[in-house]
Amino acid sequence: MNPDHYPLLFSIEKTDDIRRLSMDELQQLADELRAFLIESVSRSGGHFGANLGCVELTVALQHVFETPHDRIIWDVGHQAYPHKILTGRRDRIHTIKQKDGLSPFPKRSESEHDAFGVGHSSTSVSAGVGMALASELLGQSRKVISIIGDGAITAGMAYEALNHGGELDPNLLVILNENQMSISPNVGGMTRMLGRLVAGNHYTQLRERTKKLMKRDTHLWRFMSRWEEHVKGMFVPSTLFEELGFNYFGPIDGHDLPHLVRSLQTLQSLEGPQFLHIITQKGKGYAPAETDPVRYHAVTPFEPKIGMQSIKPETSPPPTFTEVFSQWVCDMAEADPNLVAITPAMREGSGLVAFSERFPERYFDVGIAEQHAVTLAAGMACEGIRPVVAIYSTFLQRAYDQLIHDVAIQNLPVTFAIDRAGLVGPDGPTHAGSFDLSYLRCVPNLLIMAPSDENECRAMLTTAHQHDGPAAVRYPRERGTGVGIDTSLEPLPIAKARVVREGRKVALLAFGTILQSCHAIAEALDATLVDMRFIKPLDETLLSQLAQDHELFISLEENAVAGGAGTAVSEWMSQNGLVLPLAQIGLPDRFIEHASRPQILADAGLDEASIRKQVLDAIKRFGLRPAPVEPAQTLGHRA
Repeated sequence: MNPDHYPLLFSIEKTDDIRRLSMDELQQLADELRAFLIESVSRSGGHFGANLGCVELTVALQHVFETPHDRIIWDVGHQAYPHKILTGRRDRIHTIKQKDGLSPFPKRSESEHDAFGVGHSSTSVSAGVGMALASELLGQSRKVISIIGDGAITAGMAYEALNHGGELDPNLLVILNENQMSISPNVGGMTRMLGRLVAGNHYTQLRERTKKLMKRDTHLWRFMSRWEEHVKGMFVPSTLFEELGFNYFGPIDGHDLPHLVRSLQTLQSLEGPQFLHIITQKGKGYAPAETDPVRYHAVTPFEPKIGMQSIKPETSPPPTFTEVFSQWVCDMAEADPNLVAITPAMREGSGLVAFSERFPERYFDVGIAEQHAVTLAAGMACEGIRPVVAIYSTFLQRAYDQLIHDVAIQNLPVTFAIDRAGLVGPDGPTHAGSFDLSYLRCVPNLLIMAPSDENECRAMLTTAHQHDGPAAVRYPRERGTGVGIDTSLEPLPIAKARVVREGRKVALLAFGTILQSCHAIAEALDATLVDMRFIKPLDETLLSQLAQDHELFISLEENAVAGGAGTAVSEWMSQNGLVLPLAQIGLPDRFIEHASRPQILADAGLDEASIRKQVLDAIKRFGLRPAPVEPAQTLGHRA
């Protein structure tokens, strides 16, 4: 990127420089920042539309407030690229989401300007209340600013924080950035309320024009000003936030930089909890992103003059596991009129677009409200409906109490289709599904499965749906292996593993898609290879048989070792008095940083070369010698 194209942007070395700019220079900076963002993200890929919508807000915040002394908290972080560019990371923005590059989200260890690490939504107000109260306790004078979107504010956690913060009177500014989008279009009553009168623009313009006219008549102005709050309550959502204890301002145009700066300067001088409502456009300044904000939420590299192009591959690649789920849920809905699908604002990511179009009356997007999604499913299941909750592994963590208290204790037939299980790559540790086997396995009544390929994924989803109780199927973001998919809706026998290869001495117990990395290793060592399929319950019969004629078990999983599937095998062995050595291979006891999927698998020791080394180390550690290689015998599905 040529610095000559962005002279003002490249003259900014620290945030103090922004505070000295004139209004004309601030507008130039915003224009350069938006152009720079388009050029840089088009080369590197990354979150796009939300960042374009926050350019003026970012410039205004850095002009008015003194960061890092004042704390700026970006909710979720999809929109924080301009913030990173203006806070010392401009020359590294092209490394975003890459190994050893910038994090795609604000991260405290990356910059003192990143006040709070984020990745999941709806945390900014809680963190802001905490920081503001801490400043008071420490006798420090600073402003804390929490920016939250109209998608993120649908989550209950945001209202818990607003309710608490309004009562305690912290020196906090909450900025609601409304653009009618999260990733998918926003849903729910809150969105309708925020969208009154085209998100309040007409009201604001009418109010300002009326004020100018009425102030010519002092008596009329005094009379009408008493009615302003009543009139405002008819058109804009001020009442709710003011009842919670916040002084409400807005809505204002979030792309009107002079107005935005003046508003922030006014709010900077006020004490206590303040609430500023701004209206922005996701994808602002780049026509394709304005037209299709869902597609341009996050992008791969593209040519800015052309936009993202759909390129048809020469050969059809295997479907992703998400695509397998998408087809299955439609097929099963055709067969079972009681099936409904529920998602917490992840229609596209979870593969529910086709379902939402074919079965709109049986599709429920609850917004960013994972807790509600799970208990909603529980309520439906009580009445004979068969809910399927499509949710990412990392987001299911947010509804853990509901899974236990509302679903598992009542033994309700809710299917959890858990996408993005295991490591996810460039989004990093906030989005990795590293712990679901560990936190699910200890829950009574819960059936847990992990498919090794796309055909098994479909069969396991059927098994879960037909199970008379709660069931979970966890699968990765990746493509399948290319096996032919059985389009029937036949379930698997519960707690029955599949012996893929019979060998000697060593038994490799693979849970999930990690099986694909074990074939060559099993061949080379003449080891038995088992597709375990079920984490809970285990195939205890098969394990007992294998223990009789093998000298070492090695469990393999793309989940944390602590409490994972291998631990289930260890517990079973201990309970049954087996002294057979067991080596557990899985994710290490640390967070894996963002990089490409091959890179993070290598970092975690779960690429094929690393697995081979760990298997050989285990054989050596337990004093075994690999059996001589003989022709392998491959078995079919074990009944």
